[in-house]
Order: sequence, then C-alpha cells, then structure tokens
Amino acid sequence: MLILWRRPKLLGQMIGLISMVVFLTILFVSAIFFTLMGDLAEKSLGSQAMTVAKMAAQNEMIIQAFDDPNPPLRIQPIAESIRQSTGAGYVVIGNKHNVRYSHHITKHIGKKMGTSSRESLSAGKSVVYKGTGISGSAIKAKAPIYNKKGEIIGVASVGFLTTEVDKARNAYWLKLLCFTLFISLFGITGAVTIAKRVKKLIFNLEPEEISFLFKEKEATLESIRDATIAVNNDHHITSINKRARNLLEGQISEKGKITNSRLVGMAESIIDQKTSIVRQRFLFGHQLYVADGAPIWQNNQTKGAVLTIRPVSEIEKIEEEMSAVKSITDNIRAQNHEYLNKLNTIYGLIVLEQYEEARSFIADEVKERQDVVVFLTSSVKDPYIAACLLGKIHRSKEMKVHFQIDEDSNLAVVPSSFDTKLFVTVLGNMIDNAMEAAVRLRGEEAVVRVSFTDIGHELIFDIEDNGPGIPLEEQDRIFEEGFTTKDGDNHGIGLAIVKNTLQKLKGDLYLSKSSFGGAQFTITIPKK
Repeated sequence: MLILWRRPKLLGQMIGLISMVVFLTILFVSAIFFTLMGDLAEKSLGSQAMTVAKMAAQNEMIIQAFDDPNPPLRIQPIAESIRQSTGAGYVVIGNKHNVRYSHHITKHIGKKMGTSSRESLSAGKSVVYKGTGISGSAIKAKAPIYNKKGEIIGVASVGFLTTEVDKARNAYWLKLLCFTLFISLFGITGAVTIAKRVKKLIFNLEPEEISFLFKEKEATLESIRDATIAVNNDHHITSINKRARNLLEGQISEKGKITNSRLVGMAESIIDQKTSIVRQRFLFGHQLYVADGAPIWQNNQTKGAVLTIRPVSEIEKIEEEMSAVKSITDNIRAQNHEYLNKLNTIYGLIVLEQYEEARSFIADEVKERQDVVVFLTSSVKDPYIAACLLGKIHRSKEMKVHFQIDEDSNLAVVPSSFDTKLFVTVLGNMIDNAMEAAVRLRGEEAVVRVSFTDIGHELIFDIEDNGPGIPLEEQDRIFEEGFTTKDGDNHGIGLAIVKNTLQKLKGDLYLSKSSFGGAQFTITIPKK
C-alpha cells in the first residue's frame, strides 16, 4: 500500500519547530550542567581529599607512632577515626618503604601500597589525581609525612570514592528530569498557543494560500484602470498600482510617503473622521481629477485609507453627452417656464379683448429673440462661443438675472489654432460664477454684463456683475484650489480650473472692480 507523504501544515510546523528548539535547548543545557557539575565535584573532592591527607600527615600521634615497635597498632584507630569523621572512602598511612600502616580493610595492612606514592615519598610533593585502587575508583590525594627533624618518614593517602559523586549526580539527574518535563510541557503548551494565535492573525491561511492571495491582490490591483493607492496612518504607501505610480511620479518621497498636500488632506480626513469620501474633485497639475476614498479597518480602528483617483478627462465623452443633455434640458426648462408665463400673458390679453396689446406683445417678443440670434450670429463667428452665450441668456432668465451683452462686442476673427471647445469651459464657468455672486447679493436685481472684442493681437472678454466683489485680502487666494466663499462640498475648484485652462491657452486673467460695484474679470488670449 502506497502512503503519500504530506508536508505538515503551518500549525504543525510551528509546534514542531518550537518544541524542537525547547527540547534541544534543555538537552544542551543539561549536558553543560552535568559536565560542569562533574568537573566541580571532582575539584571539590580533590581539594577535600588533600585537606584530609595533610591533616593526617601532620597528626602528632601518627608521627610519634612511627617510632613504635608496632606502628599499625596505634595508627589504624587514628586513621579510621579521621576517615569516619571526614566521610572519606579510605585513609591509608604508609611508611617510607610504601608499606601500609592503616587501611579500612584490615587484611591490606602490612602490604605494599601502589606506585602512586613514589612522588610524595621521593620528592615530598602533595598530589591529587583520579585513579582506581583496591577500594574502587576514587579522587585521591597524597601528602608526605615528616618527623621532627624534617625527614620524610611516610605518606598519607586519602581517597573519596566516585560512587558518592555518582549518587549525588543521580539525585541531580532526577531533579533535572522533573524540571525538564515541566519546561517541555510548558514549552509545548506555549508553542501550541503561539501557533494558534499566529494562525488566527493570518485568518487560518497556509503560507501558500497567503502567497497566492498576495499575487492575486497584486494582479487585481494592477488590472484596475483607475489609480488606486493605500496608505497607513503615517501616510506611508502600503499598496499602489501602476496607474497610481505613473500619476504620482515625483509626488512620493524616498521614504515612501505621499507628498501631494491635497491627497494627504483627503487621507487624514478619512482616517480622523472614520468616514468615506465620494467624488472629491481636486486639481493635479493641469488636469482635474475625482477621488473616492474609504478607511481601512482593523479591530474597530482605522489603520489607513484607500484612495481611488480617476481623471475627469477619461469620462469626458460621457460628461459631454450628459452636459449636452443637461444643457438642452435646462434650456428647454427655462424656455418652457418663460414661454408659459408669456403665453399666460397673451391669453389674458385675448380674454380681456386687448387684441392690439397682445399683437404688440407678440411682436416685441419675436423681435427680441430674433435680435439676440441675429446679434450672436453676426458678431460671434465661432458657433461654440455663440452657443455658450445663447445658453447663458436662457439660464439668466431662469435665474432672473439681467444678462447683458455689450452691443459693441465683436468676435469676427477666431484663429484656427484657437481651441474654442476648451475656452467655452472657461467662459461658461466665469459667467456662472458672476450670476451666482450677483443673485446672492442682489436677488432679482442681479446684473451680469459680457463684452468681447478681437481688436489687436488678443481676444479680450470682460465679465462683470453687481455682486459683492472680491475683497482685496482674498484676491490672491481665489485661484487656489480649495478656496471658496460658498457653502457645501466640491467648491473651490472652478477658478482653479479656469486658471490652469488659460495657461494651456497661453491666456491671462485679470481682476478689477466692476462699474456695477461688483467684480470684473478680464480674459485675454493671444491670437497666435
């Protein structure tokens, strides 16, 4: 039967790795501990054995007993007393001929000692060593015995059996085993806890799944046509697609932070207020963009923001169609409202049988319409500019603004290189601003006048109103993106667009006081 080996999952790998580290750590620590303990025990026993050996070698009663006819008779009890009181394995006293005068096994008394006593007897040295004798393996110490004349008369040999060391070591082994089991159990429990927490933090995903999701997210992000960028609370970029990298070229610091003040402001607003933003317009270079944003949540806290940016130019076609439809709708609505009022007036005159007044009213109305159309078609040769002005005339009637076009205005020469489609956005924006400003201050007495000329080397347009005007302290700021005197969102962009569009047309915009008391904007565009 074929058994396929499967690589353990991340949880099993982490538990196994941490457990192995704990086990190997305990193993190495135990080995080092027992090695050090063995060395220390041998050194301690060697030092103790030397102390006992010198104590026996300097014992006056033992030294005096060397002159007795039968030295073992007096020395054996003294040596045994020293052995029992010190816990030594044996205490042996030998003469200068290496013959034992004492031994804890009495049958060895009178017999020769080992050759290890030669160094003490001949050179008078005290030595410590480990060896095996008739009593077994021991840590031994030998010290020479001197008489009153300073002559070496014998040697004191003391040994501590290594079986005592082994007993102590075994006792430590048992304690260490219990400690090892406790640490291992604690380590494995900790490994399981940590591994489960890590798995929970990564949504119980395996490394391969995380890698796939990362690649999938990267591919998804790169496939989005809109510029998409994610930042953390410190404005560091955490995710960005190719479109955003191209858009923000030169707007990202070396530390990976966005430096565009408007985008930073949007991100801060999302993070601080914990709310999304929808269709926030802002100017980037000479291009108008629309941004949407949403906060990034983690544990009920905002950890950053995601911004999606798309240029208005990409949806120009749709916007143009919608603008055209809206413009037609606005004109129809304005004309319908105006014609309905005039129709009611004509109906009233007919009901009152004021036929002559009704005929005169109709004639005046037709003449006014014809005059406007004739004037625009004769004075303005460009159809886009003429259509823009005609639309604003209808718009002014709906807003109840007295809209005037200077009768001396003329625009007969428009260079072929002049982008009139781009210019009408400037003209329309300026007229709308003038009408809104005048209506806010004057109501139904609002007045807006437009004049234009192509005399000289420039095309010149003047738009003036009887609104509140522009205070001197605000005149340098009105062209800044975001600056507005209106209430609500998505304001403070129109004049910034105008300024940047005029730069494309190589034109200029001047501000002065209107003859009506409001503001007058003068647009100049070179013919070449």
